[in-house]
This record gives sequence, C-alpha cells and structure tokens, in this order.
Amino acid sequence: MMIKISEVGYWSGIAAFVSVITYDAVQILQVMGVLHFPIDEVLIYGISLCIVIPFVLEMLSFHHLTAKDKQFWTHASLIFTIIYAVFVIANYVVQLATVIPLKVNGASEAIRILEQTPHSMFWNYDAIGYISMGLATLFAIPALSKQGFERWVRWSFMAHVLVTPLIGIVYFYPTYSQNLLFLGFPWAITAPLFMVLLAIMLRNRREQ
Repeated sequence: MMIKISEVGYWSGIAAFVSVITYDAVQILQVMGVLHFPIDEVLIYGISLCIVIPFVLEMLSFHHLTAKDKQFWTHASLIFTIIYAVFVIANYVVQLATVIPLKVNGASEAIRILEQTPHSMFWNYDAIGYISMGLATLFAIPALSKQGFERWVRWSFMAHVLVTPLIGIVYFYPTYSQNLLFLGFPWAITAPLFMVLLAIMLRNRREQ
C-alpha cells in the first residue's frame, strides 16, 4: 500500500504537536518544583528529542506538497529545520547519555563542560537549534497562501517568527534568571500551534 506524503506530514505534525505540549507540561512542573533531578532533566531532554524527527518529517512533507514555484522557500525552510535538528540532537543525546548518568554517579566535575548550563557550549547549541526553528518558519511564510485555512497557518508561522527574538534574549542575555525564562513562554503556545495547523493543512494537500 502506497504511503501518502500528506498522511506522513499530518501524523508527523500531530506527533510533534503532542511532544511539544508534553514538554511544556514537564517544563512547568520543573519550574513549580514538582519535578527534581534526575527525572526532570531526563523528561525534558527525552521529550525534546521526541519533537525532532516528527518535525523534520512534517517540514519535509510540506516541501514536497508545495507547488514548484514556491519550493525555493520551503527548501530554505527545510535547510534551517535540519540545522535545528543537528544541534538539538547533539545536545540532547549528550545530556541523556553522558551528563545525566555521570551526575547520578557523582562524577559531575568530570563532565562540567558538557552540561547545558547558562552560556555553556551546549546551551548555545540549544539556542542555535531553536533560533533555526524560528528561521525555518520565517522562510516558509512565502510558500503559504493568504486565503482560506492556509491564512491561519501563515499567521501561526508569523507569530512564531515574532517569538524567536525573545528566545534569543532568553539564551544570550548576559545574566540568566528564572524570571528571564518566562520571557520565552509564548514559544510554548506558538510552537505547538503552528505545528498542528500545518499538519491539518498538509492532510488536505495533494501531492504535486
């Protein structure tokens, strides 16, 4: 049975949407002090990792289901999606497979340079990843129609683009604080919103 790209895009988008919502919930529980190390970090990095592949497949489907005259924009968007994927996978795998196990075993000093702490190397990896996700939505906008349901998808992409500078401030402001983290809270709304709306749009698109 032939697998339709539109179905791959739809279900991948739904999986990405669910993963982001789950991540949001875990992040809130961590900030509230309900979750503690190591379970908080395992859940945050593990669930964040679950966003990556579905999101890549959703954007790949978007590219293939877009008219040829607009595929330059979806191609550019896909490039930034891949940049996002490479940096965040590198970060999350290191945190899950190296940093957390060694911290649990009391060897945190040996891997201090690998921890994702404010302004560390892997903190910057995470920043590049999520700024790249914002750029992926920016470059995709010209490929979206201003009519019908696609208009709402377009608006959701624009909203996510506007949130991206806030993410940059959270990551790169000289002094990090938990209050600064709340500046990036709109991401928790715009990311799942554009993913689910794009998924619905892709289900209704025919292969070119």
